[in-house]
Amino acid sequence: MTTFSSEITVPHPVADVFAWHERPGALVRLCPPWNSSVAEPPSDGLAVGSKATLRLDVPGTFGTVGVDWVAEHVALDPGAHFSDVMVSGPLRRWRHRHDFASARDGEATTITDSIDFNGPIPGLDAIQGPVIRRVLARNFAYRERQLSGDLAFHAAHAGPRRVIAVAGASGMIGTQLCALLSTGGHEVRRLVRRPATAADEISWDPEAGALDPDDLADVDVVVHLGGRTIGGRFTAANKRAMRNSRLDSTKLLASVIAELSGRGRDITFVCASAIGIYGAHRGDELLDEHADGGDDFLATLCRDWERATAPAADAGARVVNVRTGIVQSPNGGALGRQLPLFRLGLGGRLGDGKQWVSWISIDDIVGVFAHVALTPGIHGPLNAVAPEPVRAATYASSLGSVLHRPAVLPVPAFAPALLLGREGAADVALASQRVGADALARSGYEFCQPTLAAALAHVLGH
Repeated sequence: MTTFSSEITVPHPVADVFAWHERPGALVRLCPPWNSSVAEPPSDGLAVGSKATLRLDVPGTFGTVGVDWVAEHVALDPGAHFSDVMVSGPLRRWRHRHDFASARDGEATTITDSIDFNGPIPGLDAIQGPVIRRVLARNFAYRERQLSGDLAFHAAHAGPRRVIAVAGASGMIGTQLCALLSTGGHEVRRLVRRPATAADEISWDPEAGALDPDDLADVDVVVHLGGRTIGGRFTAANKRAMRNSRLDSTKLLASVIAELSGRGRDITFVCASAIGIYGAHRGDELLDEHADGGDDFLATLCRDWERATAPAADAGARVVNVRTGIVQSPNGGALGRQLPLFRLGLGGRLGDGKQWVSWISIDDIVGVFAHVALTPGIHGPLNAVAPEPVRAATYASSLGSVLHRPAVLPVPAFAPALLLGREGAADVALASQRVGADALARSGYEFCQPTLAAALAHVLGH
């Protein structure tokens, strides 16, 4: 048997820290994105008998092969400790005890994690143990940063419990946003495109224009993240799907919110947009929310997308259009697509490397949406980017440095066109937008990872 232990102290009372762990979404927030995800959330919170299923990536497969880990809670002393064991999974044995103790005269909490385990191969624990402990050390360092960041966010946004409906809740951003809001004590409702089967679901059909206003009657905030992924070749059919999926759903939500506002409901509409609104190639100009828009396909789409929220604003609802930058997560987007090559030491800059990359970490884009939802004074368009955009060449060298891999093999400009077509390559892969985040900073938002190196190191566990 091998043991691992971790002890951290966070500047929040035990009651707050333990409550965070009890709420839905805690496990999602704690799973390191480079090697695990939640396949099935806990069936009954921390209660004895509650089970959860994690999907663990098999090393060397770049997330393409996974194995399930089923954990069951076997002990609970509310406010003091809980324990779980592995029911099935890759190890022969696993028992994990979480202890919570008051510190600093009740103003802080010390959390001690104690794990006993046996590696997968009998008789080789002396070899397997140190390897698994190193993996656990990376994972628990990530968990500490996530927990500390979430507790600080919730303390800064203390206020009444809100009911928040999320469209696009199952996506990369939506999954984390629902988890962050839930761990803060807010009630999250998920809009689903099928008959609702759970208390936290609302059924809708954007293509048919079907959404019952009464299903949103007690909702305080609607967050809309839905839309067909911007990617693939820019064929007429793909462009039509990208456009319709955004405009139809946004118009439907805006009309329902307008109706509810007409009934006297104080409701907020937070709708995703993108920095693509500024046009694909803007040189070195620093773009704020007042900058002119572009005229390419994505710019036109984003402009019409934002205009589709007008009925809600005209009816008196608070409306925010979050112009999202290039989100950094190994689970999708630009970083997810590039990681396999960079991990093999075959990565490099795109094109001439002079393009501006206005990026934002997955934790910060999730934090921005939550911040906007919970901060009444914010309205209108808002750039959701980190404060330091970088050139494409700098981005490539930073990613290589974090992974401890060379990043010296440039990708010629014609290569993205082979996958995306000429228009898609120009508008997406080779786009250059230097976007500013001053308005976001003035709104009171504090970045989790303001620098690219910090963001990549966090989400990649390096």
